[in-house]
Amino acid sequence: MIKSLSLLIRKPEMTREQFREVWENEHAPMVRSVPEVRKYVLSFVLDQPKTSNAPVPVLDVDAVAELWFDDVESMQRANARPEMQAVRANGSKYLGAIKPLITEEVDVI
Repeated sequence: MIKSLSLLIRKPEMTREQFREVWENEHAPMVRSVPEVRKYVLSFVLDQPKTSNAPVPVLDVDAVAELWFDDVESMQRANARPEMQAVRANGSKYLGAIKPLITEEVDVI
């Protein structure tokens, strides 16, 4: 499984509640229209505690979005689809910033 993991930061004029409402009820249904997406998970940030003495970058994240794909090729096909282009266009209306990461999951426990 390949996972596209994105740190989402809302536009400053939106409240956290407005952002969550839009992301769950407007944006998520659009993601469902992309056939290559095997799983879509949204995690909304409740708190950002400091857990160690290591330096922590200033990054006020509002949510984490996970899109799961069978493999890299499936992800590339999904990214080329007009449905995914519409997803990106919709996201840009509400995002102040995004940090995407492509990951491969390794089960530990």
